[in-house]
Amino acid sequence: MKVMLPLVAVLGLSFFAYIGGKVSAIQVFFGIVIPYLAVVTFVAGFIYRVVQWGRTPVPFRIPTTCGQQKSFPWIKHDKFENPSTTGGVIVRMLLEVFAFRSLFRNTRTQLQGDALVHRGDKLLWFAGLVFHWSFLIVLVRHIRLFSESVPFFVRWIESLDGFLQIGVPVVFMTGIVLLLAVTYLFIRRVIYPQLRYISLPADYFPLFLIIGIALSGIAMRYFLKVDVVGVKAMMVGIFTFQPVLPEGIGQIFYLHIFLVSLLFAYFPFSKLMHMAGVFFSPTRNMANTNRMVRHINPWDHPVKVHTYEEYEDHFREIMKKKGIPVEKDIPAQKKED
Repeated sequence: MKVMLPLVAVLGLSFFAYIGGKVSAIQVFFGIVIPYLAVVTFVAGFIYRVVQWGRTPVPFRIPTTCGQQKSFPWIKHDKFENPSTTGGVIVRMLLEVFAFRSLFRNTRTQLQGDALVHRGDKLLWFAGLVFHWSFLIVLVRHIRLFSESVPFFVRWIESLDGFLQIGVPVVFMTGIVLLLAVTYLFIRRVIYPQLRYISLPADYFPLFLIIGIALSGIAMRYFLKVDVVGVKAMMVGIFTFQPVLPEGIGQIFYLHIFLVSLLFAYFPFSKLMHMAGVFFSPTRNMANTNRMVRHINPWDHPVKVHTYEEYEDHFREIMKKKGIPVEKDIPAQKKED
């Protein structure tokens, strides 16, 4: 059910959009209204989550330490895995964001007989890296649809992406690689019992959405032709707040833009927000200066101390009746005085 529920949801929404794209009376809903609502939801939700994270106090310095901390001069310090300066933190964050450094060190634990075996999981790191970079390149390539003239960097990326020059139109490798990578991430969650146990429908839903987006995009480019001129006119109109709805674009396009809009609207309220959350993670964005600087919890406030002597003076008679030893006993004469 954890897999079938989001799959049925995505298939049902896709069928709804595909059928709706054929009805001219509601094409404006799928082509204009839904994209605008999705962008507003994405921006508002993104800002809300970031502001909430920014307002969350971090009273303790808790950076993740993956290397030798800075200490004595003759002990080699790992400047990037255990940074003690702002520059080291910046390099560490760059490695994390662009190279998935922590995922590269990820290990998979398996039970073989009576022993636990720890093995590297570089395939997960590679698939995650390829997936994210492919997604980014695909998004950048789509900038050509929102501007009258195609920016030079988009042309440059397209020339690199289609360097194999396979077929007409040119096959962009990132579209195929994106589909393969996200399919692997889905299969991995299904095959491994540990991942299947902890996975939720919310983990599968975005995977199915992205698979649907990739399949519909590939279908539009290579199999089910659409009116590219009409699509660009529509996208430029949406971007300039002068929406138009050309005729004869094709049902597959309305399906594609509907799934993209769903992903954008769902993004701020899902685990996909790790895109921004990584920059607010105190385990990553802090320098480890615990040996050099005394960090005092700003939440500390004066507390009235109740010493043991005061505690014993207050409960001495009760303690003696219960047979609890006391450190000092008051003579009977003194008590009578």
